[in-house]
Amino acid sequence: MRKLPALLLGLGLAAAALPAQAHDKYTLLLDWFVNPDHAPLFIAKEAGIFDRHELLVDLIPPADPNDPPKLVAAGKADAAISYQPQLHIQVAQGLPLKRIASLVATPLNSLVVAADGPVKSIADLKGRKVGYSVGGFEDALLKAMLEGYGLKLSDITLVNVNFSLSPAIFAGRVDATIGAFRNFELNQMAIEGKPGRAFYPEEHGVPLYDELILVAHKDKLSDPRHARLLDALEEAVAYLHNYPQKSWELFIKNNKSLDDELNRRAWKDTVPRFSQSPRALDGRRYTRFADFLTKQGLIPKALPVTDYAVELR
Repeated sequence: MRKLPALLLGLGLAAAALPAQAHDKYTLLLDWFVNPDHAPLFIAKEAGIFDRHELLVDLIPPADPNDPPKLVAAGKADAAISYQPQLHIQVAQGLPLKRIASLVATPLNSLVVAADGPVKSIADLKGRKVGYSVGGFEDALLKAMLEGYGLKLSDITLVNVNFSLSPAIFAGRVDATIGAFRNFELNQMAIEGKPGRAFYPEEHGVPLYDELILVAHKDKLSDPRHARLLDALEEAVAYLHNYPQKSWELFIKNNKSLDDELNRRAWKDTVPRFSQSPRALDGRRYTRFADFLTKQGLIPKALPVTDYAVELR
């Protein structure tokens, strides 16, 4: 019996020496290079929120921004950041994806012109050049916005500016750009001393939609890691609002190259747009937008929301 305390002590020391319970790995592909649009995910990582939910999350920027949803569909990653418009199109093409969360719950896309330029109204675009980066959805946005002013795409000249949106306006190559994110391009133009003006699609005939969403494979939604990730994401958004300065410091901790004027301004403009209830699914919004895409000819028909979006419990 005298040996019992020593035995218990030995067992206690042995237990203390054991590693903590292993966290579950989770691979999440970003939609683009790291930027303030991804803030909640990096806050969850750096503030230990993922850790509290026993998740080891790899946040991976893509080599090609078109690849993340395809890799999730192929089972090569657990989830990816994507866009609501692309989700409708990709599901219509047969990709086995479902939206599991909303990250940025408002449109960011916009039609941008120089504030001191000749375009004061969308009607002024007639006979002018409009730059774009990605055909298809951006064309549909522009088409809908023009229709409200009695114009057609044939009334303008589309110019592919290869993601060089603001510089194309500065250089006079185009009079406007479609696809400019209002939290970045407008700030970039202001910093350059050449302020811009934005026309917002949702104010010109385009239904509201979620800009950034998380998608997962439709056959793997019962994976409990998804629910834990969404719990962590919700906590991270609350942390962002409660501790804005500390959140910025955590965000740039391992992203020093982002500590500049453009990203600081973009951060300020982006934080209010993060969904505070990432799980929440507005089925009516998704149905309206599916109807819009059908009208624009981007998908053959509007599918039931349950075919491409879910609110995980």
